[in-house]
Amino acid sequence: MVEVQINLRNDAPVSSPTVPLAEFNAASNAAAVRIEPGDDARVLLGHLDQLALVEVNFPGFGDGRGYSAARVLREAGFTGELRAVGDVLVDQIAAMRRCGFDSFAPVVKLDEADVAVAFNRWPDVYQATADGRVPIWNLRHG
Repeated sequence: MVEVQINLRNDAPVSSPTVPLAEFNAASNAAAVRIEPGDDARVLLGHLDQLALVEVNFPGFGDGRGYSAARVLREAGFTGELRAVGDVLVDQIAAMRRCGFDSFAPVVKLDEADVAVAFNRWPDVYQATADGRVPIWNLRHG
């Protein structure tokens, strides 16, 4: 299990052991799954109600496939913990949050002050995404 450094949820991080997506099936009764780059998150869509945690691995900061997995899961209604793990950098966490990630377990611990700045840098947003923030155009034109 990876150590969660940032948890934006109101509850404690899920501590269930994760199974790789390749080993997941409905009969496994797994409550936590880990997605690797190249895995298709849509495999989980019929099982979202049984999952409390989906970890999405970022083995390298330049691999953005995990952002798409997060959006697919959130847009399909996944309400459990969505955790970014691996090579998670402070300059990426605001975008990860916008895609639906609500906890982060980076390999290298992030500076808490830098994290606060990253999450609060832009008070207004232009696109509707999974984090629930209202786009500025919608605020202007209600």
